[in-house]
Amino acid sequence: MRKPPQPPQPARKPSEQSVRRSVASSTAIETGQSIEALEAKLRNPARRFAHITLTR
Repeated sequence: MRKPPQPPQPARKPSEQSVRRSVASSTAIETGQSIEALEAKLRNPARRFAHITLTR
């Protein structure tokens, strides 16, 4: 007998830290800057575009 299909699990949202790390590492590859420096820039709330947040 076949098992009845289970409903799909809801997608888990990534943490803000993991999104920040992903953006920083991708940018580091493209620009040659260090990941740590880019992460620090993303954590800094006194940015030029502080009203814009990373999507989750």
